[in-house]
Amino acid sequence: MLDDQALGERANYSLEDMDRNSLFHPLTSIATHMDKGPHIMGSAKGARLRDHSGNELVDCSGGLWCVNVGYGRPEIAEAAKQAILDLNYWHLFGSSSNEATIRLADKVLTLFHEQANARHLKRVFFGTSGSDANDTNYKLVRYYANLRGTPEKKKIISRQGGYHGLTAAAAALTGIPVYHKAWSLHSDDVIHTSCPHYFRFAHDGESEEAFCDRMIAEIEGIIEREGADKIGAFIAEPIMGTGGVLMPPKGYFAKLQPVLQKHDILLIADEVITGFGRTGHWFGTGLYDLKPDIVTLAKGITSAYFPVSASVVSDRIWNVLEGASAEFGPVMHGFTYSGHPVGAAVGLANLAIMENEGMVQNARMVGTYLRDGLQQRLAEHPFVGDVRGEGLMIGVEFTADRAKRRPFAPGTGAHRVAAAKAVEHKLMVRALPFIEVVSFSPPLCITKAECDMAIDRFASALNAATPELARLSALS
Repeated sequence: MLDDQALGERANYSLEDMDRNSLFHPLTSIATHMDKGPHIMGSAKGARLRDHSGNELVDCSGGLWCVNVGYGRPEIAEAAKQAILDLNYWHLFGSSSNEATIRLADKVLTLFHEQANARHLKRVFFGTSGSDANDTNYKLVRYYANLRGTPEKKKIISRQGGYHGLTAAAAALTGIPVYHKAWSLHSDDVIHTSCPHYFRFAHDGESEEAFCDRMIAEIEGIIEREGADKIGAFIAEPIMGTGGVLMPPKGYFAKLQPVLQKHDILLIADEVITGFGRTGHWFGTGLYDLKPDIVTLAKGITSAYFPVSASVVSDRIWNVLEGASAEFGPVMHGFTYSGHPVGAAVGLANLAIMENEGMVQNARMVGTYLRDGLQQRLAEHPFVGDVRGEGLMIGVEFTADRAKRRPFAPGTGAHRVAAAKAVEHKLMVRALPFIEVVSFSPPLCITKAECDMAIDRFASALNAATPELARLSALS
């Protein structure tokens, strides 16, 4: 029981104090949080946020790349309500099923078949987050190898700068050092190859084609060193999101896929961010003509209205699993909430909105408008090195010296200064954790007028941040 004094103190807590004293925040500096407290959101609609203090912000983060259809869609709320009333929960274990989940799996496969020329994709396994989907994929690589009699072929090549989640196996696949610091997550089963980001990591005078060839040659060298009989899979985001909206160098996937095919190595396409319209195409698989053996999905499948993820597997994998089933018995993997009927109903409502309102096409058109507008507006800024992107997946990379492409010194956080100033100017963008990049990934329903507003606010924020950026540049 709390005494009267304790009750009185608790009654006087602000919401900010209550947060400090109760919540353990993910991806948050505890020291900074205890000093400055939380930024609390109160409501949202479309591409606009309203925080607890009443400030309205243009959301160019899309939450965490995920609110694809925008905030506050009543159709999704109604679909969730009806699903809860009809069947608030059932599982998929032991051949159990439900109509919404069956229809969502069929819809996802239909979109891949018709919109991404990926008719080889055959089955959908559901989870609740991109991280657990990549843990599923990690296990599937091992399971597939065992079932077909190649038990040594289990190592996975990932890329520096790649982000694949933060559960144990997914974090090992992630190639961003800050996610490993003090966690002791290194795995002997994961090999990281170089980050294929031309702007930052090309040698002086190296053409994009030569850079691409060097990246592919390094992968071939890893396969030769480790042995093709030891390498089970290669995992890659079509566009590397959290790493910094890193576009593949020209010809990268066209040259990579034959190498993997030659050595019987599975391709895992991590489309947690790029899936469901973010790039102005339904999937990065279609955008880059990929033929993945596994596709990782989450975020846009429900626009974050409900936690749903998926691992989509090819006929190559499914045929082995099906053929070995009588001998090996049930597939002993799954989650309590795999194929949750409410999540599936939300996913179906979300995808219907995307189709009916042409949101993928809007992402392509308005994304080009936003990217071009940022490029033009920031063309002369002394500390903006590159503005790039596809659809509504855009990155602004900062550099201490534009002419030499010299990065800011590690730890100076120039892009974090810019992102913080943007919030002060009522614009929500995200400073990313690998290199000095601020990302723009607004809801796919954003308008050109809202893009103009975002460009103006970001330009004003950078003007306000320039003196601090100049100081940090001098330290680099």
